[in-house]
Amino acid sequence: MDFSVVITTWNRPDSLAQCLDALAAQVYPPEAFEVVVVDDGSPTPLDERAVQRSGRNVRLVRQVNSGPAAGRNLGAQAACGEWLAFTDDDCRPRPGWLAAMKRVLGTHPGALVGGVTINALKTNAYSQASQSILDAAYRYFNPDPENARFFATDNLVVARERFLACGGLDVRFRVASEDREFCERWLAGGGRIVTAEDAVVDHFHALTFRTFCRQHFQYGRGAAQFHRGRLGRLRRDVSFRWRVHDWLVRPVRESPNPVLAAGLVAAWQLANTAGFFWESLRLPYRDPRPMSPTNLRN
Repeated sequence: MDFSVVITTWNRPDSLAQCLDALAAQVYPPEAFEVVVVDDGSPTPLDERAVQRSGRNVRLVRQVNSGPAAGRNLGAQAACGEWLAFTDDDCRPRPGWLAAMKRVLGTHPGALVGGVTINALKTNAYSQASQSILDAAYRYFNPDPENARFFATDNLVVARERFLACGGLDVRFRVASEDREFCERWLAGGGRIVTAEDAVVDHFHALTFRTFCRQHFQYGRGAAQFHRGRLGRLRRDVSFRWRVHDWLVRPVRESPNPVLAAGLVAAWQLANTAGFFWESLRLPYRDPRPMSPTNLRN
């Protein structure tokens, strides 16, 4: 089996159903991939019969609410495929998603491969602003598609054996940045990260002003954990902030409501900074997670 698509979900059965519909429409041999759904302790447990719709190779595993990192690790352990394909329950991979990933893996079989994520809620200013921020972050971290540095786990493929050998995701990152930490550890172990430009998922993450601010507050918390774990001290990446601001000028100008878009960029900075410093005040020192001794070079 080529792929195990791993999805961690919490209390979003309708979004999950649409994600599974998108996976059922993959232009890829159905016998060559499976879907592993991890229910992260939803208040109303997922109905296994609803998940295992006819014609789908879908398995459901459950865990006590432990966060997405633990859920993805559990899904990886349960998986049967050669490669793990991570996505989120509010994402809908396009029909050629797995085929595009396989093409890139054909030339880079040992690499971690990230695809393209597109905000599907164009009329939601908060969702669009959040996606623009992620796009700017990718532009900063991944100027060379053949030697990228970071991809989020909503559109990411990695060899299962290498993922497990590298230690999986760090479950101490409960709120955010577990994917960034994993990418850093992957590169430190000699691994490579490449881009699959044609591996596209549409993201249907509806946000309000309140949830937008909460999301980026949590990202700030995750950033504090990341920098403390990596460096043994807290440090803000000033160059990242300035470059991302420059790259957000065009999306703001092209927005249907530039004033609102500019306000959301300011709100992002405030919420993210608040989360960073809130976490730094409550975060005890912890040693960085040891890098895996496994040689990940191709």
